[in-house]
Amino acid sequence: MEKRWEFLKMGDTDLIKKTATELNIESTIANLLVQRGISDFGSAKTFFRPEITGLHDPFLMKDMDKAVQRLEKALQNKEKILIYGDYDVDGTTAVALLYSFLNSFYKNIDYYIPDRYSEGYGISFKGIDFASENGFSLIIALDCGIKSNDKVDYANNKNVDFIICDHHLPGITVPEAIAVLDPKQIDCHYPFKELSGCGIGFKLIQAYSSKNNIPFETLFQYLDLTAISIGSDIVPITDENRTLAYFGLKEINARPRPGIKAILELTNVKKELTITDLVFIVGPRINAAGRIASGKNAVKLLLTQTIDQARDSGLLINANNTERKGLDTEITQQALEIIKNSGDLSGSKTTVLFDSQWHKGVIGIVASRLIETHYRPTILLAESNGKATGSARSVKDFDVHQAIEACSDLLEQFGGHKYAAGLTLKLENIDAFKKRFEQVVSETIDDHLLIPQIEIDSVLNLNQITPKFHRILKQFAPFGPGNMAPVFASFDMKDKGFAKIVGSNHLKLEVFSPKNPEVSFSAIGFNLGAHIELIQQGQSFNICYAIEENEWNGKTSIQLNIKDINFETISLPTL
Repeated sequence: MEKRWEFLKMGDTDLIKKTATELNIESTIANLLVQRGISDFGSAKTFFRPEITGLHDPFLMKDMDKAVQRLEKALQNKEKILIYGDYDVDGTTAVALLYSFLNSFYKNIDYYIPDRYSEGYGISFKGIDFASENGFSLIIALDCGIKSNDKVDYANNKNVDFIICDHHLPGITVPEAIAVLDPKQIDCHYPFKELSGCGIGFKLIQAYSSKNNIPFETLFQYLDLTAISIGSDIVPITDENRTLAYFGLKEINARPRPGIKAILELTNVKKELTITDLVFIVGPRINAAGRIASGKNAVKLLLTQTIDQARDSGLLINANNTERKGLDTEITQQALEIIKNSGDLSGSKTTVLFDSQWHKGVIGIVASRLIETHYRPTILLAESNGKATGSARSVKDFDVHQAIEACSDLLEQFGGHKYAAGLTLKLENIDAFKKRFEQVVSETIDDHLLIPQIEIDSVLNLNQITPKFHRILKQFAPFGPGNMAPVFASFDMKDKGFAKIVGSNHLKLEVFSPKNPEVSFSAIGFNLGAHIELIQQGQSFNICYAIEENEWNGKTSIQLNIKDINFETISLPTL
């Protein structure tokens, strides 16, 4: 697949020199910092050494005072409280966080995770009935609820109060809950808008603790869950999220809770975890519970107090993940065949596919897989409870949620983010929706957005990759949206004669520059095996890559993770 190499604009030259001098670093590192808005000792200290005291005052969030007051009232009156959350990673970690915090001093609580198949996403009438019938007078909803106006009205009529903790985009009006915590509300002036759902839950317990003189140090044990949600929900790792993720990773690596320890044992992971590990190792297994069986199993694992119990729960969830991977592979292959055999899709700017037999729990993952080979806004639909339910994924810089909203008259419900959304519609509306969605996207998307882009931070000579350079680069972590691992470009490379295919189609190289042949690095290019013939013939090539560590047989070495290769003559960009 063709990819666009987009070179980021170099920072102000004088500012780079000043930053390099003040921090005693080389100009390439200084440029990376300036590109991220860091240009003095103070901002660099905050970036490299976040402090937990730098978190924002939770009472700056709209309705936080109301939420804390209602929670205090429930505790004082010994009301039954139901912690309600979505079935994905963000929702289940949020439920585990709030439940375990409250349960440490209050026992009249329970938690509820809706069934993905019988209830669907978000707050359900069934969940409210459960609360009402079992004497719960307060529901705290996490990672859902911002568009559940009708459900909250239903609960109000049953004398069940709601506190909503959500981070999704609100509709025109918000539900008539006791409190609605969502920084994305237009009239919410909280300084950071991109918290995860679990992050909103953390702000609630931070606010309650602050008002009730509970030492902040007691909240550190919940930061591991917050970090998992931040990584898995793909929210920007900037501002407050960077601080929460930074300290959450410290907590996981120093004192992993039994449920996380069990996952790491099952996957034979023994190294220090990064955000990437949370995204690709921990998150999918927590997610698999809700995709295949019940999200309650994930919460149970995260709340487990002993490693023996955690191992039993972990085995179940690991089995769920194995089943999920099998379904993922099967449906991906089926979807690719549909695209291959459908002439109608060849000129389309969207991919919308429906199969009544597809497993609802994995279609979001498959939509992401399809974008890897057919780069366009993608929606996969399956049948559930007599309706079509779908997951949407987008390409960089295109708001798929907005495009779906333009088709809302054809939908039963929808919600989500710029890059990922969920929707439900009547089966008879599928064809009309496909046409409308294609029309909306075609009229609003710039054609260049349909070519995947690789953002390159800087041009680099291989001899600049010194131990000091790499040591400083590692401190840019945790990486994620808003602070991606830096990508570099090097030109006119050669292979030392070791090029080979490993795995299914991965390219293994030892790259060097003929201008400086004594400096070389091992490199891996995932799914780039198609280039091996030209490389083995001795042709020069250009690479863009991230710098990583590779552990093998107990030894750690620097490895270049190649994102793309081309054989064209590239003029050095004017940065």
